[in-house]
Amino acid sequence: MGFRYLYILLLCLFSQGFLRGVHGGFACNWGTRATHPLPPDIVVRLLKDNGFTKVKLFEADPGALEALGDSGIQVMLGIPNEFLAPLASTVTIAETWVAQNVSKYMSKYGVDIRYVAVGNEPFLTSYKDAFLNTTFPALQNIQAALIKAGLGRQVKVTVPLNADVYQTDSGLPSGGNFRSDIHSLLLSMMKFLSDNGGALTINIYPFLSLQADPDFPKEYAFFDKGAKPVVDGSISYTNVLDANFDTCIAALEKNGFSSLPVIVGEIGWPTDGDPNANIENAKRFNQGLVRRILAGQGSPKRSTPPDIYIFGLIDEDAKSVLPGNFERHWGVFNYDGSLKYSLDIGKGKALVPAKGVQYLARRWCIMSPSASTSDPNLVQSIDYACTYADCTSLGYGSSCGMLDPRSNASYAFNMYYQTMDQRKDACNFSSLSITTSVDPSPPSNGQNRTCQFKIMIDLSKHQKAKRPPSSVAAGLNEHSSQKFVMALLVLVLVSTLII
Repeated sequence: MGFRYLYILLLCLFSQGFLRGVHGGFACNWGTRATHPLPPDIVVRLLKDNGFTKVKLFEADPGALEALGDSGIQVMLGIPNEFLAPLASTVTIAETWVAQNVSKYMSKYGVDIRYVAVGNEPFLTSYKDAFLNTTFPALQNIQAALIKAGLGRQVKVTVPLNADVYQTDSGLPSGGNFRSDIHSLLLSMMKFLSDNGGALTINIYPFLSLQADPDFPKEYAFFDKGAKPVVDGSISYTNVLDANFDTCIAALEKNGFSSLPVIVGEIGWPTDGDPNANIENAKRFNQGLVRRILAGQGSPKRSTPPDIYIFGLIDEDAKSVLPGNFERHWGVFNYDGSLKYSLDIGKGKALVPAKGVQYLARRWCIMSPSASTSDPNLVQSIDYACTYADCTSLGYGSSCGMLDPRSNASYAFNMYYQTMDQRKDACNFSSLSITTSVDPSPPSNGQNRTCQFKIMIDLSKHQKAKRPPSSVAAGLNEHSSQKFVMALLVLVLVSTLII
């Protein structure tokens, strides 16, 4: 009888989600386009400390995948667009990719890969059909390769698409349908995803709607019901996410795919690089988004909550800025895993920063007090510094956009100096610069747009340092305890059969 009581207790624990990773948690995008990336083991600990149980990678980064091994975090593994053509050309290349990037990390490192995301927004109108003929064949070949590797049931396929693949002629979500120029292609892809147990992934960016249209109703981008409702029949929409998501659902329903799972692959708000990209707006948006996730809230047309991957985890100072300077500032955390702002992530918990980050020395490169802002070499020196380092915070409406000319030059010089690992020759701008041990960051103005003169992560220290024994032990103990409970449950099941 004792075994039976234990068996019932364990079943209750499972059903109520007390065991780690069964229910709940957040999902996010982990981008790695940084000059001084946060070490992968620190990122994984940051994810776990803040309740992230799912993560999307944009490419098969070896360090990130190894760090995710046996972490309990589910992975959506992305394939960049430039790989689509070779993957589409022959299934053999797809088989090689799956073997090297999926099978290897699942079997050797214990990475829990659940999805392979083929391409990233390949049908953007700005790409001018560059990936129109390769996306679907690449998707088919990856699926075939997963099946051949014996992973067809465990790992599903998806294609992350931008929300511009659907539209509405009526201006209301119920009028949603797929874009006419790619309509037949999308239907073929939706059928393929449906037949193979895959999912459609869409990226929704209320910030971009606001940024692109000066007449866009700002309150409609957020979740606190401050916007005038958009009435669509019996449904009233008070935010962009619901309206955009349901436009996609309407398009699927019109074309016979009402039950196809839909994942929100990217959604978030940047904190710099644009007048609307600031701490206040980002906190307001992401806090509202987190509350929805915690509440298990779906949309008016689909009450089951979708998986929502917050974009992004940490800032990336080497991302392309073609869409705008804000592209390097989407992180919920700063480049080093430090907090940008506080978020309530449920049950009285708040976000916590990364632990164990090692920095370069407390030195900055600034414009020399003896140099003149009228020096003919100054503009050229600033341009040079900002060509090889991230100066997006200096733009109009950005956190450092109101600096005086001398501080503006100092910011540019310092970013170059830090990006070049504080090399001595990296603070040599035609005798215009010197190094200092006094933080040149301007004092806070009492608002959220505080300009910071950064010191970069010391990658050499992290490369030399071994993983702290305490964190290894904690990870092993956590993983071992899960295995123990599973083994105990099996033992109990066998014992009940004997009894």
